[in-house]
Amino acid sequence: MSQEGVDLDKSLGYLLKEASSALRAAMEEVLRPLGMSVTHYACLELLAQRPGLSNSELARGAFVTRQTMNVLLRSLERDGDVTRPAEAPVGKVLPTRLTPRGRRRLEQATAAVRSVEVRMLAGMTESDQADAFRILKGMVHSLRDSTASS
Repeated sequence: MSQEGVDLDKSLGYLLKEASSALRAAMEEVLRPLGMSVTHYACLELLAQRPGLSNSELARGAFVTRQTMNVLLRSLERDGDVTRPAEAPVGKVLPTRLTPRGRRRLEQATAAVRSVEVRMLAGMTESDQADAFRILKGMVHSLRDSTASS
């Protein structure tokens, strides 16, 4: 009995997952000496770009569960990288903000992560990079649209 499966050598989905895994491993490698994980970095980056995000918004942006983000936020708060009010100003949402220490740590992490991206894109022309960006955004858009309409 033979099973037909996906030819992994020709599967774009598998290649994207492999690229994602390689990117994450390379980022973890450069962030580890800074005492950070990819999720830690993503949280700080999101807060730098959109101060005051809630736990749920941060979790969605960092692709983790709310519980995982809550544990991370408690750690970041304890370490002095972020602040959250003791009580929610409105409803139940505790808006989170970077501290000056958190901004300094983010600057270090951004430089490290940027070095990974430069390495990843080495050998690609600006046109290749623009094409890759456009194609990947199109894939994300197609998948999200098909999910929303299902």
